[in-house]
Amino acid sequence: MSEQIPPLATAGSVPPDPDRPSPLQRTGPTPGVAAAPSSRSPRGLLHGASGRNIGLVIALAVLCAVGVATAGDRFASLDNVMTILRLAAVIGVLSIGMTFVITGGGIDLSVGSVLGLASVWATTLATQTMAQDTHWIVMVLTALAVGTVCGLVNGVLIAYGQVVAFIATLAMMVGARGLAEVIANRQTQIVEVRPFLDVFRAEPLGVSVIVWIFVVVAVAGWVLLNRTTFGRRTLAVGGNPEAARLAGIRIRRHTMYLYAISGLTAGIAGVMMLARTTAGSSTNGQLYELDAIAAVVVGGTLLAGGRGTIVGTVFGVLIFSTLTNVFTQNNLSISAQSVAKGAIIVLAVLLQQRFAARSRSN
Repeated sequence: MSEQIPPLATAGSVPPDPDRPSPLQRTGPTPGVAAAPSSRSPRGLLHGASGRNIGLVIALAVLCAVGVATAGDRFASLDNVMTILRLAAVIGVLSIGMTFVITGGGIDLSVGSVLGLASVWATTLATQTMAQDTHWIVMVLTALAVGTVCGLVNGVLIAYGQVVAFIATLAMMVGARGLAEVIANRQTQIVEVRPFLDVFRAEPLGVSVIVWIFVVVAVAGWVLLNRTTFGRRTLAVGGNPEAARLAGIRIRRHTMYLYAISGLTAGIAGVMMLARTTAGSSTNGQLYELDAIAAVVVGGTLLAGGRGTIVGTVFGVLIFSTLTNVFTQNNLSISAQSVAKGAIIVLAVLLQQRFAARSRSN
C-alpha cells in the first residue's frame, strides 16, 4: 500500500488549521450589510407572527381593562366571560373556514346564508321525525351535508367554471337565503328532538358544548394549516398560483377543497346555532360572513392570500366579541359598535400594508 503524503505548504504560507473554518465556511456578517433580526432576538419576535399575536393579545387586554373599568364586576364575572365565549363560538367556527379560503387567495360571502340554510334543513319536519325515530345525529349530519355541498358548489363554480369568487359566493349567499325561506315558509322551526338539545346545551367542566366545539375546530384548523402538506399547498396557492402549478399542485382541485372546508364549517356553525337558539330560521347567520371576514383580517391573514394564521383568527374573534360585550354592558348603541368595528378593520388593513411594504424592502 502506498503512503499518502499530505500536500506541502508553499513558501510563506501557513499550514491549514483543521479547527479554523475556511473562508467559504465563515458565516459572520458581511461588511457593510446589516444583519437581519434573528427570530430569537426581541426585535425579531416583534417583526414576525409572534409580534402580530403579541399585538392582538395587548389589544384584547386593553379591551378587557376598559370593560372592567366601565362595567366593573358585571364585566369581570364568570357568567359574562362565558357569554363572550358563547358569542364568539359560532362566528369563530365560520372564521376558521374563512381563514383557509382567504389564505388560498379567495373569498366566501355565502357562509352566513349557508349557516341559515343548514339550520333550516336540519329542523324540517321530515328531518326531525327521522331523528326521533333513529338518532339525533341525523340532524347534525344533515346540517354538515348541506354546508359541505354548498361549499363544493362554490368551489366547482370558481375552480372549474372560472367564475370570480366574489360573484360565485355572492350568488350562493342570495340563493341559499332564498332557499331557506322557501323551505321554512318564512317561519321559525322549533327543535323538538330533546336528546339533541340535551347534548348540545350541556356544560362539561362548566363550559358550554358549543365553546368546546369551537376549541376543537380551531385546533384541527391549526394542525391542518401548519402541520400538513395541505396547509403548505394552501399557502403556496394563495401566494403564487402559477408557481404552485409549476410545482405540481393541482390548483383547481385544491381550491374546490378550500371552499368545501368553508361550507363544512358553516354546517358546523349551523348546528351550534340550533343549540343556542333551539330553532332553525332563514334569518340565522345574517351578515355573519362580514364578521368572519373582519375577524380573519384583524387576526393577520392577508386578504391577498399567501399568509394565514388560525391563532390570529381566534384572537380576532375574541376581540370583536369582547368589544360587543363592552358596548352592551355600557348600554351603547349598535351604531357606535359598527363605527368602532369599522375603525378596527381599517386600522388592521393599514397595518397589513405597512408590514407588507416593510417585508418587501427588506
